[in-house]
Amino acid sequence: MWYTDNLSSIIYTVVALTYMVSILVIVGIMILENRNPLKSLSWILVLLLLPIIGIALYVFFGQNMRKQKIINRKGLENHDYLLSVAHDQTKDLSQFYGLNNELLKEKERIIQLLLFNSNAVLTAGNKVKLLNSGREKFDVMFEDLRQAKKFIHLQYYIIEKDEIGKQLIEILVQKAREGVEVRIIVDDVGSWEFKEKDFKKLRAEGIEIYSFLTVRFPTFTSKLNYRNHRKIVVVDGQIGYLGGMNVADRYIHGNVGYGIWRDTHLKIEGDAVNTMQTIFSIDWYFVSRVELLNQKYYPSREPIGDKMVQISSSGPDTDWPGIMMGFFKMITTAKKYVYIASPYFMPNDSISMALKTAAMSGVDVRIIIPDKSDATVSRLSSLSFLKEMMLADVKIYFYQKGFIHSKVLVSDDMVGSVGSANMDFRSFDQNFEATAFVYNTEFAVELKAQFMQDFADSKQLNLDDWKKRPLAQKVKESLARLLSPLL
Repeated sequence: MWYTDNLSSIIYTVVALTYMVSILVIVGIMILENRNPLKSLSWILVLLLLPIIGIALYVFFGQNMRKQKIINRKGLENHDYLLSVAHDQTKDLSQFYGLNNELLKEKERIIQLLLFNSNAVLTAGNKVKLLNSGREKFDVMFEDLRQAKKFIHLQYYIIEKDEIGKQLIEILVQKAREGVEVRIIVDDVGSWEFKEKDFKKLRAEGIEIYSFLTVRFPTFTSKLNYRNHRKIVVVDGQIGYLGGMNVADRYIHGNVGYGIWRDTHLKIEGDAVNTMQTIFSIDWYFVSRVELLNQKYYPSREPIGDKMVQISSSGPDTDWPGIMMGFFKMITTAKKYVYIASPYFMPNDSISMALKTAAMSGVDVRIIIPDKSDATVSRLSSLSFLKEMMLADVKIYFYQKGFIHSKVLVSDDMVGSVGSANMDFRSFDQNFEATAFVYNTEFAVELKAQFMQDFADSKQLNLDDWKKRPLAQKVKESLARLLSPLL
């Protein structure tokens, strides 16, 4: 008995010491990485309050992949070309596309910022079509896919194996049979329904398909939290699609409990498509180790429209949170108004201060979020930010007609952005995202008009009423907010 008790005591001591040493090592790593103190403290609390489980959560969700560089872009020729163009524009932006344009002079600082932080080349002569519903998007996109002659490159966070997903796959299979090159990237977590047997069937049809950051224990478990949230389609290098919509029936039919899914997407034609192709090519190289260098993937073209577009990509592979910084600059340079739609609203300190500063200085700042959400904890956390926003005169709207999934900003009838990035920690720091910044009065006014319709379909919160919500509700929101850097 004495031997058994002594052995148990030794084992307990060894385990306890090992755990404490592990915590100290993790904390040391976080300190050396100079992380956001709030985020570091959140993880320290998790490690201390959840023995063993805390370390497991850190391994899965806590590592700083921006420092570790999940994707090394060095040596990729298409990326090197993008770097050189961005560098040239950064040195002398005025020589590109005649920046005597008053609108561009007004927003030149945003352009310079995105050139510097994400090599987002400014492109001119683009045609941009705003797509405000799933039916509109899929009708137009499926027709363009059917007309493809050379290649189709497609990446989505979610492709459901439902009616609309099956229609997409049927079109892609048919095009592959016709000799069109078809390449697909799906996120391994978002498109969890896709199994190896599905990959084999598609590869047997001549389609190249890979999952992004495959999660298999123990391989890549540390990257479970870093997902490819981009939604990009490139057809023959001439047409591109980018925005907030995945591939699922709910974008057309809605779903029980939420109603319609209100979302926003773009169809883009012009030189901006080459930037989209570059983003896809970098991700393709990561999943396949094959670089897409043929000139047919980057065709030259005559101007097709009058829209100037920068497409910014950001994620754990970039030095800077480019899209977040673009949002920050849009907010802080707004003079008249800035309208924002996001399904999740968990702004970091920078965005939060920018919104409050703009509103308190007289800018009309309005934010639309869903009244009903598909993520309970994220919704509770989002609600915790609303009082401080309204105290600073930010106007908050709850969308009533269904679930708003749009990720859209528009400012001053000059610039609008549409993409995959939400207004939250995850999109700013952890996900791979892509967002288009469009500099054009006609486009911005069109976006604003859609916002006006969305405001009409929403309920504006009243600060006095909001303060009266039950204490239990406030407690739940505050507890959820503690998790916001981890969500």
